[in-house]
Amino acid sequence: MKSAIGLIKPKSPTNVGAIMRAAGCFKASSVLYTGSRYDRAERFNTDKRKANLDIPLIGVDCLLDSIPENAHIVCVELTVGATPLHEFSHPDNGYYIFGPEDGSIEQRILNQADAVVYIPTQGCLNLAATVNIVLYDRLCKSVGIVTGDELIKQSRDTNNATII
Repeated sequence: MKSAIGLIKPKSPTNVGAIMRAAGCFKASSVLYTGSRYDRAERFNTDKRKANLDIPLIGVDCLLDSIPENAHIVCVELTVGATPLHEFSHPDNGYYIFGPEDGSIEQRILNQADAVVYIPTQGCLNLAATVNIVLYDRLCKSVGIVTGDELIKQSRDTNNATII
């Protein structure tokens, strides 16, 4: 299963850094973004795992002009008529588009989507938290998910050597 992430006008380097970390943890193939707000703030990036060395972070003019080959567009937006995430079946090749932290996904993009999903919360979530939840949901619903002690040993921080 392949996935890519599209961000509309992200403004917070903290959020983009956390999204890059999530992209690395959940094996997204790329992160694309529009707008110039992130470019101005990029020097404050918080991607401590350096996912940007393995996963491209690409500024584009339009996310719809940069759809990965054979990808299904999945917009994540709190909008009337959207499918709750827990009821959603993820496509094999998903291109997940997230709106700006202080706005919504444009109607023209929603109209091009194969699906529109939302996370049923009381209030709206932070952008990076939303990306993490969606990618985790995708992982949980995937076939052949790898689990176990070896994964834990490979994934944890070097300062963590706990066992139970």
